[in-house]
Formats: sequence, structure tokens, C-alpha cells
Amino acid sequence: MSALFSLQGKTIVITGGAGLLGSEFTRVCIQHGARVVIVELHEEKAKSLIASVRKEIKTAEILFVKCDITKEKDIQNVLIKTIREYKNIDVLINNAYPRNAHYGRNMEDVTYEDFCNNLNMHAGGYFLMTKKVIEVMRKQKKGNIINIASIYGILGPDFRIYKNTPMTMPIEYAAIKGAIVNMTKYFSTYAASYGIRVNSISPGGIFTDQPASFVKKYCERVPLGRMAKTKDIVGGVIYLASDASSYITGQNLMIDGGLSVW
Repeated sequence: MSALFSLQGKTIVITGGAGLLGSEFTRVCIQHGARVVIVELHEEKAKSLIASVRKEIKTAEILFVKCDITKEKDIQNVLIKTIREYKNIDVLINNAYPRNAHYGRNMEDVTYEDFCNNLNMHAGGYFLMTKKVIEVMRKQKKGNIINIASIYGILGPDFRIYKNTPMTMPIEYAAIKGAIVNMTKYFSTYAASYGIRVNSISPGGIFTDQPASFVKKYCERVPLGRMAKTKDIVGGVIYLASDASSYITGQNLMIDGGLSVW
């Protein structure tokens, strides 16, 4: 059974691979035997993560490539360096979270230009990365793509839980994550004949020291009674990245403590 979930010998490219979720994905993929390519804009974060991982796992095969996923030349550089180093790409995890300086405002304060800019950067970046990686995987006649979406790509937000906090659910986020869920379905049927699987994961709210009033209200809406931890998401990633999910494509795995079943 353990072999079914093994990532031994697989080359996994992780965008945003040194971020909140990405760093967990990087660690657990390496722990399960994968070679990992961290695709990041933040060089110091990536180097710090690599040093930490290599301290824990001396034999870790890990490569960092600086990349802006909205720039085709940067993505091409990722592909060239990955193929040169590891010969192929088995799995792409689209996890980057690009956004501009105005992201996260209340809906009334979001300009058309900022809305479009954030949508283009995030959903557009996932499109571009997926498109270019499919070109590589098509030649291999196999591949696996996992897109990190969100419950808010499926569900409408309950704005009552944000009351009396500086937080909100950005309109851009809902539009972006909804687009990612549906792009996943599109790419899954488009690429199926090339032996490529495409799925998405939609995490629920992840605890990052949010205001106590928000956490309380959020947890009251979750059947399991708590927010997610980053470690809660990695099991779904291992499952979808491994051969255990070899007959699964076009699906959106909700990891939300049951919030979406109400």
C-alpha cells in the first residue's frame, strides 16, 4: 500500500514552492521520494527552505528557479532547467499566489483595473504555466497537474464572519479561484488523450493567526469545528500526485472540514 502513494523518482514542479502551503508541499513531496523544483519569485525564502530541507534530508534532490509565472520567458527558463537537471516533469503543482499592491480591498474600493490585473496575474499565470507544461508532458505522453483553488471558487462567502475585523473576502479571489476550478475541468478533457491528468484542490480557511472573533465565527460553520492547518492539505496533494489517483481527472477535492456540505 505504501508504494501506491510513493513519489519515488517523480519530478515535481511547485510554483510558489516556498510559500505558506508551497513549503509544506515541498517538504512532504521530498519526504515521499520526489525530486522537487521550487518555482518562486522570493529567492531568500526559497534558499532558506532548501537549507532547512537539506538539513533534515541529506539526499534531497531540490532545485530552485526564480520565476514570474506571468512571464513566458521565465516559465521557459523553468522548463529548460528542469529538463536539463531531471530529464522530465511528472507533476506540476500550480500554487503561486501573485497579486498587486491593491489586492484585498473591500469590493466597493476595487477598481476595474485592479480587478483585471489581479485576475490576469493569478488565473492567467496558472493558464500560462499549465499551457507550457502540457507542451512538455505531451511529448512524454504522460503527466499530472494539480491546481490549488479554494472553497471560495465554489461557495459564496459569509460576510458576517468578517464583521468588526480588518478582513474581507476579496472579489478578485472568488473570481480567480472559480476560474481555476473550471480551467481544471477544461484542461482535464483537453489533455486526457495525451495521458495527462488534471485535478484541483480547494482548501477551506487555513489558520494564520486571524482575529479571534473571525476564527470563532468561522469554526462555528465547520462540522469538524476548526480551521485547517497547512498539514491538513498535504494528504490530498500526495494522493493526487501519486499513482493512487491514476484513474482520477477533472475533479476538485474539497479539503474544508465539511464546511461545503451544509
